Amino acid sequence: MSPAVHDVVVVGAGPAGLCLAGELGRRGIDVVILERRGDAEPGTRAIGVHPPALAALEPSGATERILAAAARIPRGIARSSGRTIGEVRFDRIGSRFPFVAAVPQAVTEAALEATAPPPDRGSEVRGIAEVPGGAVLRVRASGCGARDTEMRARIVVVAAGASGRSLVLPRLGLHARDYTDRYLMTDLPHAPGQPEGTAVVTLDAAGVLESFPLPRGGRRLVAWDGAGGGRDAGTGAHRAERLRRAVAGRSGDAALAELVGTATAFGIRRSLLRRMRRGRLLAIGDAAHEVSPIGGQGMNLGLLDAATLAPALARWLRRDEGDSEAERELARWERDRLASARAAARLAGLNTALGRPRSPRAHAALCAAIGAAARGPGARLAARAYTMGFDRGAGRGGRCAR
Repeated sequence: MSPAVHDVVVVGAGPAGLCLAGELGRRGIDVVILERRGDAEPGTRAIGVHPPALAALEPSGATERILAAAARIPRGIARSSGRTIGEVRFDRIGSRFPFVAAVPQAVTEAALEATAPPPDRGSEVRGIAEVPGGAVLRVRASGCGARDTEMRARIVVVAAGASGRSLVLPRLGLHARDYTDRYLMTDLPHAPGQPEGTAVVTLDAAGVLESFPLPRGGRRLVAWDGAGGGRDAGTGAHRAERLRRAVAGRSGDAALAELVGTATAFGIRRSLLRRMRRGRLLAIGDAAHEVSPIGGQGMNLGLLDAATLAPALARWLRRDEGDSEAERELARWERDRLASARAAARLAGLNTALGRPRSPRAHAALCAAIGAAARGPGARLAARAYTMGFDRGAGRGGRCAR
C-alpha cells in the first residue's frame, strides 16, 4: 500500500517551521512537521520579536500569548563614556506594535505550537528527491536499529536552520561568509538600576557592550570579545571573568559587572541562499538566510518568510488548471524574501562594524556622527530599520493571514 501524500511537509519545528505549519493548517492545508530533536530546546536564544512579526502572528493568537510573557522595549539609547549620545524611539514610528517584545525563544515557540500540528519529533530527514507531482523524503526515526522510511508530499519546506541547509544544496546555491568577530553573552535574572524598557548600546574604543531588557527585570548582556576563533577557549569561569571586565570597563557599572556569573561565547556568519524555491522544494528561516544575531533580526526574518508564504502556498496548492497567477505569487514571494534577507544582512554587517574596537580618535568621530544623526531625521529612519520596518513583509503578513 502506497504511503499517503501530504500537501506539505515542513522540516524543522523552530519558529519559522511552526509558524508556517500553523498558518497552513488554519487554511485547511494537510501539513506535517518533522523535527530531528526529541524535545524542544530550552533557553532564551533569540529574544526580540519585532513589530512586523507581531502583526503577522496576531490573527493566530500567537501575539497575545507572546506579549503576555514579554518585556516591551519602546526605546533604545547609545552611550559612550557614561553619557547618552543618541536615542531611537520605537514608539514613534506609527506601528501597531510600537515596541520590540523581548521574550525567550522557547516562549515564542510555545505560542506558535499552540495552533500548529504536533511535530513528529525524533524524525530526521536524510534526503529529499523530487518526483513527478511532488517529492519523496527519506526519514529515519530515532532509536536503536531504526531504518529509513519514505514520506511523500506535494511540497517540502525546509525550516531546519543552518543544520538543515544540506538538504537544499546545491539546488538552491549559497553565498557564505564567516566573520572573525567573537562575542560573550549572559542572561541576568535581575539587573537593578538598568533603565526600564530601554535597550542600551554602549560604544567603547575596546568594543561594543549591549544590554537588553528581559521579562521580570532580567537583562541580556552581549560584549565584543575579540577577533579570531580561539577567544572562546578556556573554562566558563574565564569567559565570565572576561565579560565582567568588559561590562565594568565599558559601562563603568561595577555593580552590573558583579552580577555576571556565567558567560557563553559565540561567533557570527552570513549565509544567504541564491534561491529560496526550486520546483516543489523551498527553504525558509535560517536554512535560507543566516545573519548576525547582533540586531536580532534573524528569527523575525524567518517568521515573516512563513507568514507571507502561507497564503501564497495555499493558493498554489489549490490552483485550478491554467491559474498562472498562483505561480507568479510564489515568484514574488521569493523575490521579496531574498531582498529582505539581503537588507537584513547589510544592516547586520553595519552593526558588526560599529561594534568593533577602534582608535580613540576614530571612536570620538563615530560618537559625534551618531549624535548628529540622532538629532535629525536619521533617528526615525534608524528606529524603523532596527524594528524591520523596511522588510518587504512588513504590513503584509497579518493581512494575508486573515
